[in-house]
Amino acid sequence: MKNVLWSPSDYHYTESNIAKFIFFVNKRHQQNIKNYDDLYAWSISDSSSFWNDVSNFCDIKFSSSPDSILNKKSTFIESSWFDGARLNFAENLLKYRDDMIAIEYFCEDQVQGKITYKELFKKVKKCAMYLQILGVKKGDRVAAFMPNIPEAIIAMLATASIGAIWSSCSPDFGINGVLDRFSQIKPKILFVSDGYYYKGKTIELSSKIIDIRDSLDSVKETICVNLIGNLGIENCISWDKMPSVDGKFDFIQTDFSHPLYIMYSSGTTGKPKSIVHSAGGTLLQHMKELVLHTDLKRKDKIFYFTTCGWMMWNWLVSSLAVGSTIVLYDGNPFYPNNDSLLQISDLIGLSVFGTSAKYISFLEQNNIMPNKYQFSKLRSILSTGSPLVEENFEFVYKSWKKDVQLCSISGGTDIISCFALGNPIKDVINGRLQSLGLGMNVQSFDMKGNHKLERKGELVCIDPFPSMPIHFFDDSENKKYKKAYFDKYPNIWKHGDYITIYKDGTVKIFGRSDTTLNPGGVRIGTAEIYRVLDQIKYIDDSVVVGYEHNNDEIIILFIKVNNQKLTDKMRKDIRINIKTHCSPRHIPYRIIQIEDIPYTINGKKVELAVKNIIEGKNVNNADALSNPESLDFYKNIDIIKET
Repeated sequence: MKNVLWSPSDYHYTESNIAKFIFFVNKRHQQNIKNYDDLYAWSISDSSSFWNDVSNFCDIKFSSSPDSILNKKSTFIESSWFDGARLNFAENLLKYRDDMIAIEYFCEDQVQGKITYKELFKKVKKCAMYLQILGVKKGDRVAAFMPNIPEAIIAMLATASIGAIWSSCSPDFGINGVLDRFSQIKPKILFVSDGYYYKGKTIELSSKIIDIRDSLDSVKETICVNLIGNLGIENCISWDKMPSVDGKFDFIQTDFSHPLYIMYSSGTTGKPKSIVHSAGGTLLQHMKELVLHTDLKRKDKIFYFTTCGWMMWNWLVSSLAVGSTIVLYDGNPFYPNNDSLLQISDLIGLSVFGTSAKYISFLEQNNIMPNKYQFSKLRSILSTGSPLVEENFEFVYKSWKKDVQLCSISGGTDIISCFALGNPIKDVINGRLQSLGLGMNVQSFDMKGNHKLERKGELVCIDPFPSMPIHFFDDSENKKYKKAYFDKYPNIWKHGDYITIYKDGTVKIFGRSDTTLNPGGVRIGTAEIYRVLDQIKYIDDSVVVGYEHNNDEIIILFIKVNNQKLTDKMRKDIRINIKTHCSPRHIPYRIIQIEDIPYTINGKKVELAVKNIIEGKNVNNADALSNPESLDFYKNIDIIKET
């Protein structure tokens, strides 16, 4: 029986953006769409009309109209969107120029402030005109090594406003991790910050910046934001000393498919792939997700806990096109107190709180109760990064807010958006994502490439969509691109996640398919085991991987416990819990105590790196990890030795 945790109100069925969009579509196309399922079916059966309607309904500003919406060719990669259309991404995000607050920002308890839309436009104009003085032209790359502060957004918008291409890494990346990314794209300008704050400490970046800059021959100038009060970095232009330039400023118009962002794959198993996303595709997809799926409006304040190195930063920034207030937080979310981020969110009256399953699990495991605060304006909580399990849902509704819409969302850097996400006009069911995204023809393939409902399979998308990468940087024949997404099913996008699509349109994500366990030929998602382990109080963290042994795969579980030794009694308890709540097939062959668990900079557990190490393989680009030293703990372990 379905466990419904939240249901739409009359408001959602009549006044939400998506309700108004249904009325818009019905009137425009003489349709009789009555609910979300009808709308979704229409959006994939008449995708050209759907995406054109999104552009109109969301008031996307074009300087020239498209000749066609979807020019569908024989392959996904050859297909193109909105041919003939011209626009500027930054111009769409800066269409409001009034005294409403555009950005509210916090760097732990050290720095905070607000910027209006009028001020934001002036700052972007100043930065853009200075970039032009420095010789930045359409198609040039501009990179940033910066914390999540307003200057990063200003620099990005300035870059996009003149048709240049933006790419960023957060300052917790290692030097090699940054160079592995930026050396591929050869940026002309580098934006940096002199430091940042984390857990109450001031982290100074000058030596790191000098090493990065001096290793990038393409960089002509480095512009530095003075955040921590450093006296300055040698041979850097101070952000505060950028000259104002008189004269009229015009947004450079680009094709719909003009490059906007360069994003990167995690880089934990090889050199990071440089994924290029288009100005039009990114804007159109983000508007669909923010306006229709998130019901974002001008009066709202929206927050996502992210860094400039994760796609949720790009997604959050697009909220400016709605005219809402975006809230930035840089630093540790649990400093100076475990509930500091919750306290700030309640104080400023957030409408939408974006976070990760890991953050919600931390609150639960440490008995941090958000409902000590009112959250009077909070109507939606978004979670991504890893699957949100049933216990996480129950915690939110029991200990955070009963009438909040909890939206588990899933997509990725590859599409700079979501395949499945929230929905204001459908129930929230425990453990499920509410719906597939409009216009995204997603299916669940079995081993033979057949779509099956109610069965776990490979997440695929069988039709092109606007936010597909336009290409990979320096991949002229699209060899890397094809290998990444089209190697298994010809001309069908394989995303690399396991998914179940239910008859009611809800969805469940089981994590990455490339780290799926396969003991005895039975495919097991690691999220199923983590769900059980998360409920065992003495376990701080864990990582589970498969290991080839005797022509089969055995399950190896690494456990991190707090200030104690993992005993045989604990191991027995873990096995009993896994057997009881999963199945005998899920029981680990071996349970090993470990000192730390590796995570990417973006907070994703790196199972594949652990698997490679215990199999004696190298892990390239360990700088993509937030704690690369943790990998040393997995070396030289006798995996087969009985415990």
